[in-house]
Amino acid sequence: MTIREYLSHEAIKITENALKDFTSKEAFHKLLPMKRMQFLEMMGLSDLPPHHERPPVKAVTTGVLDKGLYRIHKLYYESIPNLFVTANLYMPKRDGRAPFPAVLYFCGHSQNQKWHYQAHPRHFAQLGFVCLIVETIQLGEVQGYHHGCYREGWFHWYSRGYTPAGVELLNAIRAIDFLTQLDEVDRDKIGATGISGGGATTWWVAAADERVKVAAPVCATATLASHIYDKTIDGHCDCMWWINTYLWDLADVGALIAPRALMIASSDRDAIFTIQSIRKVYSQLKRLYEMLGVADNLRLVETPGAHSYHRISRTSIFSWFMKHLQGREIPPEQVEDIDESNERIEPIEALRVYVDGEPKGNRVRTIQDDFIKLAEPPKIDSEADLRRVREKVVSELKRKTFNAFPKEPPPLDLKVEFEFAHDGATGCRFAFTSEEGWRLHGTLVISRGAKQPAPAIIAPRNPLEGRNETESFLGRINVPYAKVVVELRGTGDTAWGEELQWHIRRAAAWTGRTIASMRVYDLLRALEAARSLPQVDANSIAIAARGEMAAVALYAALLDGRVRTLILQSPPATQNAPSSRDGRGQAIEMLNCLQITDLPQVAGLLYPTEIVFVGDMPNSYLWAKELYGKLGSPHKFIFVHEVSGWKPSL
Repeated sequence: MTIREYLSHEAIKITENALKDFTSKEAFHKLLPMKRMQFLEMMGLSDLPPHHERPPVKAVTTGVLDKGLYRIHKLYYESIPNLFVTANLYMPKRDGRAPFPAVLYFCGHSQNQKWHYQAHPRHFAQLGFVCLIVETIQLGEVQGYHHGCYREGWFHWYSRGYTPAGVELLNAIRAIDFLTQLDEVDRDKIGATGISGGGATTWWVAAADERVKVAAPVCATATLASHIYDKTIDGHCDCMWWINTYLWDLADVGALIAPRALMIASSDRDAIFTIQSIRKVYSQLKRLYEMLGVADNLRLVETPGAHSYHRISRTSIFSWFMKHLQGREIPPEQVEDIDESNERIEPIEALRVYVDGEPKGNRVRTIQDDFIKLAEPPKIDSEADLRRVREKVVSELKRKTFNAFPKEPPPLDLKVEFEFAHDGATGCRFAFTSEEGWRLHGTLVISRGAKQPAPAIIAPRNPLEGRNETESFLGRINVPYAKVVVELRGTGDTAWGEELQWHIRRAAAWTGRTIASMRVYDLLRALEAARSLPQVDANSIAIAARGEMAAVALYAALLDGRVRTLILQSPPATQNAPSSRDGRGQAIEMLNCLQITDLPQVAGLLYPTEIVFVGDMPNSYLWAKELYGKLGSPHKFIFVHEVSGWKPSL
């Protein structure tokens, strides 16, 4: 199996399993609160208080344009302290009809967003809606970052559990909070819509906040199966998906909107949202809406053409909002379309919010650095503390980082493929099944005179390493051990070209795993395979790893719990560090892990496992060294200049 086939297969499984827990109307209502909590967690908002416990939204108006039938208020609001969001508020003139229903309009990825999409909120205002058009952190007046993994090489976002979708969701929720503070707004009649990235935010806020009574995402719908198999993910911003801890697809998000009104509008030639996958999401949600007895609250509108609005989608949305927020049944063909004539378009400067510069301390450019709370090194003063912390960390890692591990692993099916003798040693090449479809290989070598079963050192091969590089590394360890080289995914027989690395890192994360977490699982299975070999003493296992594989070895040793010695050469200092912008090179990110632990803390939690550092040790591991000393075994935290200098204590 190739890595592309595997990820496509896993994505298809997730798509086909969408909504599987909603077996009845009763099950739906029972599970809905828990599912919404999971969604908020995957967005990085698990600590968000209920709306009635949140502080009022601070908003500053910097100008007002009087356009006769409506006014445009230029404003910014504070989503959380020092995170400022630019917006224009289109307010119908009072004529006895207030309070008005309100619409949140979320911008797509266009420069000068609120200028580019201004015809939409203007028309909503002309139809009698208050409309707040909200800019993104990426392309607003002050431009932050959506393209961390996509363009900047910030794959540690996955380790942090950070997605810019979470920030956009928070800003959208706080936009609702702001609207409900206005006397002119009917707080029981709020809708949301937008295109592309704004369509995605429409999905998110309608799923997360039940105050949204009607939603219409445009050109923002597809299955995970399509994103991976069709490779449309390669054209998508990082804000288009959540941290997929619980292996969800878009229909699972859509379920959180039911039974409220949802219109899915999409074009039939969209290069990044295939029409087949759009119909799949709709059909999945249609069955749910029918089960809930509200089939009329779901609609699909298909339009001809590329990734864009069409008169059909625009007028259908206006009609949909008039029906569900104003109680007016007006067919789309009778609804006037937007007016984009030059004389109706306000100039960019007229709509600018920051007329005197941005607010001091604005966090828009840096919000990715502190949006997610990361784990601090735990306080451990005794072995009892250690066991308690380790148990909690392992439990959380299994839930939030390694949830994609197979729940029912396939048989290991260990097979010795051939045996050999060479230069006073004997050995064998063996194969084993890691996950379904993945047949991995290892090679064991042991001196003829060694007592068997012998202690063993397991060394994972590194990606792109030279011929016999791992064998040479093990060969410098002068002990009468069985030495086992294993080829985890992406190395040896299953290696992929570096040109695929960027795609695989993003595609894997969207399916709830990473390259590194897959390799952790492979190494755990490799340990199981090695312990099954007759030449190996199953109770005396060491792991020796270099570079990025040291990160894999640390986590595998923690989850395994039986490794006697861990030899680390050039281990990464942390998982909270950027990668190369093209996505090539080491891939040590693991979903959400930094909310739970980091590599130096994992090393400390391995106590009393013997840990050997070959060459320089990053200073970040001093915490682990001090812990070993505090717990009474500083001799088990070892430093050697060359791996040949290690003398085992097994």
